[in-house]
Amino acid sequence: MTDERVVVLSCSSCKSAYHLTVATIMSKVPLAQRTAQEDAPHDEGDGEALLKACVSTHHASLTLREMDVFQDLVLLRCADCRRQYELMVAAFETRQK
Repeated sequence: MTDERVVVLSCSSCKSAYHLTVATIMSKVPLAQRTAQEDAPHDEGDGEALLKACVSTHHASLTLREMDVFQDLVLLRCADCRRQYELMVAAFETRQK
């Protein structure tokens, strides 16, 4: 993520790069770390800092789970830390590689 809050996703199938201007980032606690008493998903504090740390340590493990341009929503998941990130997007831009 850049200082301008832009996240770039690269697709190996369609050879496109998606530039997302992010409004908010929420991090979700992995299911395995939740206690049995918790019914609802628990949101963690600073999602932006957690995502930046995740990208810097194991960026190859991040995958796109969902992209909904109608709801301005992107869901990412890290296979290493099993954390999920919910990005509310202010602007989508698609570029060919």
